[in-house]
Amino acid sequence: MEESIRKSDILIEALPYLQAFHGKVVVAKYGGSAIDNPAAMRGILQDLVFLSVVGLRPVLVHGGGPAINQRLTALGHGRSAFVNGMRVTDATTIRVVHEALSEVNGRLVQQIAELQGHARGLVPKDGVIIADPHPEAARLGFVGVVHTVRTGPIRNVFAKRMIPVISPVGRGNGHLYNINADQVASEVAVHLKAEKLVLLTNVRGILRQAGDAGSLISTLSVKEARLLLGRSIIQEGMIPKVQACIDALKGGVKKTHIIDAAVPHAMLLEIFTKQGIGTEIVK
Repeated sequence: MEESIRKSDILIEALPYLQAFHGKVVVAKYGGSAIDNPAAMRGILQDLVFLSVVGLRPVLVHGGGPAINQRLTALGHGRSAFVNGMRVTDATTIRVVHEALSEVNGRLVQQIAELQGHARGLVPKDGVIIADPHPEAARLGFVGVVHTVRTGPIRNVFAKRMIPVISPVGRGNGHLYNINADQVASEVAVHLKAEKLVLLTNVRGILRQAGDAGSLISTLSVKEARLLLGRSIIQEGMIPKVQACIDALKGGVKKTHIIDAAVPHAMLLEIFTKQGIGTEIVK
């Protein structure tokens, strides 16, 4: 009986959030090394199915660096060169990136179906992510930035009560472009006027002291985030995530979150509880 009461209390705590967010768009980005954690992946996909069933409109933007690396290695191309965290992408590599991420996309759609959810993959042929060459294209090759997001195909998926699953490969000027998935998620959130952008990673959130989980910063304003960037407290892979959050907030997204995908049902805890589990960046 006590266990049943505890469960009902959890549902009641979530009720005001369910009411406030009903019909709202939540964009989640999941990728990097975290995407190769089967338990974390299953939990995140369950969360997305839950959000869809209770009346929110979740969108998943995925990465897939490990899958790209494995495919390049299998083809004998060795390790990619990186410039400021961005993969140098020649004509051969962009084909491999596209193939690997399309495979990841299909696998995610299938896994959602196995959880009794409904999803549709959106890949470059669907024309959702329109890209421009990156300003450093001379060095980076077929790396791009988002020019615009065509929301029509995404809204068509919503209309069918399905979860859009978006590959971060864009198309522009007849070429495919490899785009940072954090930036794609941010732009998708802005163009859909999303309530929330949630970046799922393999760390707790933003830490004041590297490696010290006790120094987790629960809430940051954009101004405070920029100060931490300027002081190099936010470093390496966290930099593009924080910048993606800042850009999303500037573009009208209400709240942004950086959370640890390995925490069971991380998205539900962050969205539907007062405490949350990661770092929230707000205007």
